[in-house]
Amino acid sequence: MSQGAALLQLAPQDNCAIALRNLSAGEVIEFAGQTLRLGSAVPLGHKVALEAMAPGTKVLRWGSPIGSTTHAIAPGEHIHLHNLRSDYLPTYTLDAGQRFVSDSSKAAP
Repeated sequence: MSQGAALLQLAPQDNCAIALRNLSAGEVIEFAGQTLRLGSAVPLGHKVALEAMAPGTKVLRWGSPIGSTTHAIAPGEHIHLHNLRSDYLPTYTLDAGQRFVSDSSKAAP
């Protein structure tokens, strides 16, 4: 794990890091040999881009994809619901009564 006073990169292949405190817009952070200037405030626990990402780029956290970018993201930019789409595929559906039905319960008896 790479660590800095403001950010934590959970795995070496991650293209984002986690804010270890509330970060201010315009703040300059030295991290992993690069200088990041934050374009907006980033709350504690939220993600910050470590590299430029084109639309559709997989965002990696703990070395695993957590979603895809919905538009271009610059290094130091806040990554959250406004620019990230989840790639999660649920293992359940809703029946007509809006109750959860797991895929395994659909199997024939």
